Amino acid sequence: MNKVIEAENGSGGRPTVLLLPNLLTIARIAAVPLIVALLLIDGAGARWTALVLFVAAALTDYVDGYVARKLSQRSALGVMLDPIADKLLVAAALVMLVADGTIAGVHVIAAVVILAREVLISGLREYLAGISFEVPVSKLAKWKTAIQLVALSVLMSGQAGEAVAPGVLTIGTAMLWLAALLTVTTGYDYLKTGIARVIAEDDQ
Repeated sequence: MNKVIEAENGSGGRPTVLLLPNLLTIARIAAVPLIVALLLIDGAGARWTALVLFVAAALTDYVDGYVARKLSQRSALGVMLDPIADKLLVAAALVMLVADGTIAGVHVIAAVVILAREVLISGLREYLAGISFEVPVSKLAKWKTAIQLVALSVLMSGQAGEAVAPGVLTIGTAMLWLAALLTVTTGYDYLKTGIARVIAEDDQ
């Protein structure tokens, strides 16, 4: 998910936007409105199509970073677009699943916690980037992201998934709460490290 800011060799003279990792990230962003549109359509077919598209988009998050490293195609554009794509995908899925009632009642709290963390961390990350400081992504944060994406994938199957495998939405909801718990834990660690750096910057 993290890519170094300096553009590396391996572009073959192509514009940065045409590098394969960046094209994958752009495809992830382009998938968001399609997923939203599909979730607005009634019917199992649209639901399953949205799920397949969401899973494919989520997988590009891992593929683009791998490709960037293997082909030495890391770029500033990739660094900027990658977290934007991640947050758009997750936020859109959460909002739509709450809107259609798949995530309902007290479980909406888990969705709000995840969204709030993304907003807080994004603001802090933007400031830290301005002072050339980066908080490394922890293994726990990577697990959080994986569990979060799996939870959303399971929940996105909706009643169509429940008809095929009764209880699947209960499993998805439990995973969403686990993701929310990890969100709080990793968010606290990030905030603690980031705010300590901000205070140190003010004291200089």
